[in-house]
Amino acid sequence: MSPTAWKPTPAAKVYEAFSAVADGRVRLAEDSGQGGSAEVESSGRDRRYVVEWAADLSSITANDNASYWQGYLGYPAVAALLAVGALHADQTIVDLFAGVPWHDLNARFKRDYAAAVDSVLDGLEGRGADRARIESEVAGVLSQLADLAPERPPRRRRPPSGG
Repeated sequence: MSPTAWKPTPAAKVYEAFSAVADGRVRLAEDSGQGGSAEVESSGRDRRYVVEWAADLSSITANDNASYWQGYLGYPAVAALLAVGALHADQTIVDLFAGVPWHDLNARFKRDYAAAVDSVLDGLEGRGADRARIESEVAGVLSQLADLAPERPPRRRRPPSGG
C-alpha cells in the first residue's frame, strides 16, 4: 500500500489542537534525524495518541480515530505539528483554548463538531475575545497544513481503546 494524500482537516480539529498545545498535552520525542514523533494526550486525559513524521515532513501518521478511520489529520497530528513549529499560530489565540473539555462537548453536541466549536467561540466572545481573529488564525493553520501537504502512509497503529 503506497502513501496517499490526506483529506482536508476540518477546522474543528484545529481548535482541538490549540487546546492540546495550550494544555501541555503534547510530548515530543527526541528527533532521530530520520523523523520525529510525539505523544498527544486526549482532552479527557484517558487516551494517548502517537504521531510520527518523516524528517522532511513529507509524510505523517497518527493513530487517533479521525486520522486512522476518516482519512484526515486529526487534532493530535495538528497539535504535534504546531509543537514542533511546522505549523504556526499566534500563541495568545492558542492559549484561549486551554482547558476546553472537547470530549465532553463533542458528546453533548452528539458529534456535531461545528456546534461544539460555536459554543466555545460564543463563550470566548462573551469574555471579550475577537471571534473573527480566532477564526482567521484557524484558517491560517489550515492553509499552512494544505501547503505542507504531507502524505498519508499505510496505517501503522490502531487507535487506543477506551474513553
